[in-house]
Amino acid sequence: MSAGGTQLYANLDPATVPAPVQAAVAAAEALSFELCVHPATGRLLQSLGAGVAPGATVAEIGTGTGAGLGWLTSFASPEVSFVSIEIDENRARAARAVFADRPNVSVAHGDAGELYERGPFDLLVFDGGWGTGKTGGQRVEIADVVKPYGSFTIDDFSPMRQWPPEFDGQLDAGRHFWLTHPDVLATEVQVAPDMTVLVGLHVPDRGQTLA
Repeated sequence: MSAGGTQLYANLDPATVPAPVQAAVAAAEALSFELCVHPATGRLLQSLGAGVAPGATVAEIGTGTGAGLGWLTSFASPEVSFVSIEIDENRARAARAVFADRPNVSVAHGDAGELYERGPFDLLVFDGGWGTGKTGGQRVEIADVVKPYGSFTIDDFSPMRQWPPEFDGQLDAGRHFWLTHPDVLATEVQVAPDMTVLVGLHVPDRGQTLA
């Protein structure tokens, strides 16, 4: 979820935005929800979703009204299962309506922990909720939520200008945790002048693999 993300879609050519994303943005506007995923992040999610193998499961934390999910599913195989969870009941209901004709897509109303219990997943998109430690909260165990050699994303970081990374003059502990995790191979992709997305691969015993 990106601050001011919903309004960014007003300046885009509709032909460049998948239909489910357009429907999700319209639902967000109706609910005065301003945190739809940044379109540039959405295009990265679109690429990642398209690369997931048939039979895999993709999970998303923080559905909103379904914009990120719309990007994820737009070029994905219909044999990929998508599950997303949203803590706000009205937004979850709106997102379900967007994907009502997609039997491989389900939206749940609840807390992020309820989705983590269904893992691990082939691709996990952290787009809200807790679990990343990004703002100092609890972090999930990567092995519990992402399969070996599966991927995950965490969005809405400002571009990293130094190492170790800082935010407001202090160590950016959430970002540093994932970029140095012994079982994660991660990097950042700058999708807009003011935004990067952390993309990680769960590589068990990465240190031994590189030795």
